[in-house]
Amino acid sequence: MTASLPPSPAPSPAPRALALSLPVLVGATTLVQALVTLATLTVATLGPSITRALGVAPETVGYQMSLVYLTGAFSAVLGGTLVARFGAGRVAQMALLLCGTGCALGAAGTLWALLPASALIGAGYGLTNPSSSHLLFRFSPARRRNLIFSLKQTGVPLGGVLAGLMLPPLSLAFGWQVSLITTATLTLVMALALQPARPAWDDDRRPNAPLRTDPLAGLRLVWSHPPLRALALMTFCFAAVQLCLTTFLVTLMVEDLGRSLVLAGAIASVVQVAGALGRIFWGWLADRLGGGLLTLALIGAVSVLCSVLAGLATPAWPTGLVVATMTMFGLSAIGWNGVFLAEVARMCPPGQVGLATGGALFFTFGGVAVGPALFSALVPLLGGYTVTFPAIGLFALVGTGLIWRARRLEA
Repeated sequence: MTASLPPSPAPSPAPRALALSLPVLVGATTLVQALVTLATLTVATLGPSITRALGVAPETVGYQMSLVYLTGAFSAVLGGTLVARFGAGRVAQMALLLCGTGCALGAAGTLWALLPASALIGAGYGLTNPSSSHLLFRFSPARRRNLIFSLKQTGVPLGGVLAGLMLPPLSLAFGWQVSLITTATLTLVMALALQPARPAWDDDRRPNAPLRTDPLAGLRLVWSHPPLRALALMTFCFAAVQLCLTTFLVTLMVEDLGRSLVLAGAIASVVQVAGALGRIFWGWLADRLGGGLLTLALIGAVSVLCSVLAGLATPAWPTGLVVATMTMFGLSAIGWNGVFLAEVARMCPPGQVGLATGGALFFTFGGVAVGPALFSALVPLLGGYTVTFPAIGLFALVGTGLIWRARRLEA
């Protein structure tokens, strides 16, 4: 894979300074995050159309998302090793290439093609945060780190905005396969666009670093530090809530609340915008408070409340009330990631940000894999999408308790 991207000569001082400027770093890593997120959400956003075309139940999309993030859990654990060997910039390119290839394969239009396609997308998504965390921790000032990490993590809801606004109209006009091809094209173009900055970003790579390292090193690192362990377990819970919201929001709007696919996609985009703004707000608040754990506890409390309110929604609710409820849900359930990643970087031993991030993200992706699959299983048992959200909200409650445990362990 990496052989297709030619090596670049050492950069001259001016291009190097541009590549390492904070706006360029944050902008590039945010755009990478947005595009890999777009790739992961493409099938979920088009869930009603794709499942209808393939002749499967609408809630099946939850299992597809679980496969994506289960694969991502294992690739994230390997991310720190790959960053050390190839460099963070090259690993970001790998992530984009894997996601683009997966989307192109999924456009074949069969259920069996979606299985390896989902695995490829998940493998690419899992590599994204170890590479971006390595870059941002190297070149960002400590006093602004929560905000900077949160700004980068706005790429996740921004990718959701792209998915909600772009994919349903493309699907209605040209078919859902064209939506997948469009996503694949965007990710592949971005992989090429990163090439000029890669030499400056990857000047700390170790070409002789072994690839056959202990695959569990990141997990052992996280588990051996009790506050970091509690934080990682918290992210399992929060990630389950976040992915249930982003995976089933469009389907909930169409199936339970009687909205059109285009309107549901637009509402999903509003929720993702709220998540993006939430990430910036929570990151700013964490820096103002001098730490992220209290901020994460506040986020958890809001998520619990919103999951209960989502369970009360009916088709008779005015669209404005639905949007307001889901916007607040997005503000909290989608807004925590940047503060979490900054806390992982702060808590881990010096020089092991990539390794610790990959180890912690294993739990994140574990929650993502479990959450949608559990939601899919609960929908027929509980009798609908709306009533399932309060049950999933229990994850947010447990996660909030784990945050308080991490605070006590650090005290």
